[in-house]
Amino acid sequence: MSKTAFVFPGQGSQTVGMGKDLFENSEIARKIYGLADEYTGMHLSRFTFDGPAEILKQTHITQPALFVHSYILFTLLGDTIKADYTAGHSLGEYTAFTYAGSFNFENGLKLVHKRGELMRDIGQKQKGTMAALIGLTQQQVTEICESASGKLIVQPANFNCPGQIVISGDVEAVHSAIEIAKSEPYNCRLAKVLEVSGAFHSELMRPAADELRVELDKSPIANSNIPVFSNVEAEPVTDNEIIEQLLFRQLYSPVRWESLIRNMINDGVTEFYEIGAGKVLTGLIKKINTEVKLYNISNFDELNKFLNR
Repeated sequence: MSKTAFVFPGQGSQTVGMGKDLFENSEIARKIYGLADEYTGMHLSRFTFDGPAEILKQTHITQPALFVHSYILFTLLGDTIKADYTAGHSLGEYTAFTYAGSFNFENGLKLVHKRGELMRDIGQKQKGTMAALIGLTQQQVTEICESASGKLIVQPANFNCPGQIVISGDVEAVHSAIEIAKSEPYNCRLAKVLEVSGAFHSELMRPAADELRVELDKSPIANSNIPVFSNVEAEPVTDNEIIEQLLFRQLYSPVRWESLIRNMINDGVTEFYEIGAGKVLTGLIKKINTEVKLYNISNFDELNKFLNR
């Protein structure tokens, strides 16, 4: 029997103006944005709708903005489409656990907001960066990181899809890895530093993870109602104690997106819905498997198509 999965985007998918059409057309959306402003203690809705982009892309604003946008979309979708499994990319994993019932909206949003603040703060204290390497295998990227690290840190951070891997670590080590990747025998097709405020999903995030664990310990986490395929293990999880451990580890561990999607497909998923801003995840899934059906629900018009079909 074929299964359906919802996937939720992470940082980098945000665009100024996302969610404004939902706010204008839905009383529920207006209420949720009002609560989001209250829970985060900032004008999150205004930053989301009006930007500027320089503000919206700040980690502690981007993360709750994306979380709220996806949350409103799946709330308005209701039971029109039900997912058998779910997952999210980095920040999107919190949205997935909220969809699956492990967090309520308030707890999920407060955790996401705190996570963004911790990641911003550690990025300011410990300068790090990330880079995308295109056209190399997982083994090659691992070798490159080992060669470039020395006394510094650089490691694979996102295994996104075949030939697209992101590395993360100390600025000097990441730049060294880029030079190695471009040279013989690797001849990397493209190696590009990303515009990020820290070395996310690397050991440099350990201090932030330790502080996040304190917040996770305080936050109510329920067993999930459906399996969530985790970033860290790429396997399904429903147990609340394991969920807490995985979210702690996620901050300094690579996102195993390619393996996660392959495991979902092996478990019978034939339809993927990306719920939230952009089309990053459906683009990655298309490169992982060309057979599955892919759908995007990112705005009011796309939502309405599914509500009225």
